[in-house]
Amino acid sequence: MIVALTGAGISAEVGIPTFRGKGGLWNKEDPKELATLSAFLKDPVKVWKWYDWRRSLIKEKHPSEAHHLLARKKIPVITQNVDGLHQRAGSEQVVELHGNLWRVRCLNCSYKGWNYDTPLKEVPPKCPECGGLLRPDVVWFGEPLPEEAIRESLELLNYCSLMLVIGTSGSVYPASQLPYYAKERGAKLVEINPEETPLSPLMDLKIRKGATEGLKEFFSSYEL
Repeated sequence: MIVALTGAGISAEVGIPTFRGKGGLWNKEDPKELATLSAFLKDPVKVWKWYDWRRSLIKEKHPSEAHHLLARKKIPVITQNVDGLHQRAGSEQVVELHGNLWRVRCLNCSYKGWNYDTPLKEVPPKCPECGGLLRPDVVWFGEPLPEEAIRESLELLNYCSLMLVIGTSGSVYPASQLPYYAKERGAKLVEINPEETPLSPLMDLKIRKGATEGLKEFFSSYEL
């Protein structure tokens, strides 16, 4: 079974800014002010305005050809992205390690739901069940990954014979450890990335192209 691990590079092709590297969001903004629970509790309006901007940007974008290629091949995807583009491309099995920008959850009760308003009708948005403060259902700095996402990822990798590592910096823990887990279980690893990453020495094959061109080359040139 082939499994794909995707990072910001696959969505960068359609104009969604990455967080790291040249032009990355964290080169312009302090993540401690926008992507931590303490920052949110201190100024939820500021944090939500930033996320509202990101959501408005993503809403205007469409999945890349790389997203569609993975969907057409019915390849399960483990993604670090929160934009929902894999699902919009038609991928049926997507494990979201870092949550989803279009999902919200309440800090006061157990409510979790979807909110596609762009721009938001209310900043910050309130829980429809208890009136409490809603936050983006994404993983912020200092927070653990969802246990279910970790479990689903490991289950996929237990049956993985080939792992495509696409457009990820390989520097964000614990997602960066998943290729090691797959390798230890006998999977071949293929990196599709224009640049070297900390994961590159682990790879059996490196394709130094962007996500779309790299996937096209892989599917047309290599035996599966």
